[in-house]
Amino acid sequence: MSLKRAIDPVLIVGLIISVVFVGIGILFPLLMMLKSVFDPEAVPYFERFLLRPAFQQIIGRTLVLGTSVALLGTFIGFVFAFFQARVAAPNWLKKFAHWMALVPVVSPPFAVAIAFATLFGRNGLISYKIFGIRGEIYGLFGMTIVMALSFFPAAYLNMVGLMRALDPALDEASTNLGANRFTTFRKVTLPMLAPGIASSLLLLFVEAIADLGNPLTIGGDYVVLAVRLFIAITGEYDVLAGAVLSVILLVPSLIVYLIQKYWADRASVVSVTGKPTGTVNLLTDWRVRGPIIALVLLVAGLTALVYLTIVVGAFTVLLGIDNSFTLKNFEYVISGVGQDAFAVTTTLSAIATPVAGILGMLIAFLVVRRKFFGRAALDFGTMLGIAVPGTIFGIGYLLAFNDPTKIGEFTLIPKLTGGRAIFGGALAIVMVYVIRSVPAALRAGVAALQQIDPSLEEASTSLGANTMTTFRRITLPLIRPAFFSGLIYAFSRSMTTISAVIFLTTPATKIMTQQIYNETDANRFGNAFAYVVVLIVIVLVVIGILSILVGLDTGARRRERVV
Repeated sequence: MSLKRAIDPVLIVGLIISVVFVGIGILFPLLMMLKSVFDPEAVPYFERFLLRPAFQQIIGRTLVLGTSVALLGTFIGFVFAFFQARVAAPNWLKKFAHWMALVPVVSPPFAVAIAFATLFGRNGLISYKIFGIRGEIYGLFGMTIVMALSFFPAAYLNMVGLMRALDPALDEASTNLGANRFTTFRKVTLPMLAPGIASSLLLLFVEAIADLGNPLTIGGDYVVLAVRLFIAITGEYDVLAGAVLSVILLVPSLIVYLIQKYWADRASVVSVTGKPTGTVNLLTDWRVRGPIIALVLLVAGLTALVYLTIVVGAFTVLLGIDNSFTLKNFEYVISGVGQDAFAVTTTLSAIATPVAGILGMLIAFLVVRRKFFGRAALDFGTMLGIAVPGTIFGIGYLLAFNDPTKIGEFTLIPKLTGGRAIFGGALAIVMVYVIRSVPAALRAGVAALQQIDPSLEEASTSLGANTMTTFRRITLPLIRPAFFSGLIYAFSRSMTTISAVIFLTTPATKIMTQQIYNETDANRFGNAFAYVVVLIVIVLVVIGILSILVGLDTGARRRERVV
């Protein structure tokens, strides 16, 4: 073997890009946070937060909330994906369920919480004005429902592509050997989906314990770590307390990640070995099909009701109090500050989306298909982008990049930027958008690649194709659903995130989610709903454009036979 073939240039370039991204974008800001945590002055904070019963209760509540949302959201996402890929149902119903599963991705979760409170709160339009019940949705129950509705699309998008990629011949072989549908599902289909299920549990658990908008909106007395951290930084102006709380919050996220990785590695399966053979036998037994369709309709209908409330509220003076029709909410948000926020947010998100999607697929390809020292560390470092709460990245970016005098011995960034801070600039916000979006694209890519037989790429290489050609002609078409879901998630996440970028905005860089939060905090819900409606329209239009550009046709490339 020649030296040129022995040294893979794609591997070298890919590693350089990935390591620079993880090192500068993720690890460096965290190191600045940890630097303050290891200060002797932080010891009393650890003693207070870990030993006092009140803070132990907050930690326990955080874990309960994360587990509840992860289990419920992953279950809903799995049912939706199974309904789309394996259940016989009218095409219009599948399209309706699909679009209802996408809508929560494109709005800030706290907007859903406000609509939910408007419908089912103490003076809710449904709970009180129709049924006369003082709805008590504030607390664990309300947050679990709202956050599961907000985050289950990540699980759905992750698993629906994997289910459609499963070779129907495997099910047919199991049936021919005498297994019934339930046995085939339990022993063949479910193990094949283990990587996707594990990835979804990880994503939703981390999203739940790091979320700030929903606990602030409907958390009530159920205080979690993210809220306590937010209060420490914005209310008490105690960055050291926030750093200590962030380390405590990071621990369960890392534990869940390690469990997920161990499970996924042990459940390594291959289901894509070439062109799928056979046809999909759609489920028609009403004993199973009926409950699945009922659950899908319940969740899709509730989601539609929530977003209908948002739309109606955008055209109402104050929904539930003064239901008069008005256009002043939209006049307010599309002029002045709102117009600037739309332009800035959309532009920065459009820049971050392809970067996050490509980086996610690149790192996934390196982690799954290449062997090199530090492969696990690269995967772990990338996942910190979502394991760490966004608030902490916001503070970390301030400490790392805002004031060069605070860099200490780390002088690389000030030298690269000529000593100029990037706080408040577009570069800082794009970097945060990317680091928060890449992990989802990475997990989707890893789950997809684990189902593709490496012999396909080996055959391409043996025929003379280089690594880049093999990836472009063989691997990328097979992981296209995962790449598409990564692009959707990246753009939607960028448009709707708030916890990290709220610390990086200035009068010159207004972000839509910050404006929505400001309107909500000021009890101007009509303006907030109008912002959400415009944001949803923008994201849905971009998703449509991405569908065309990527060339993903989810319905026309598979023959299905109903039995």
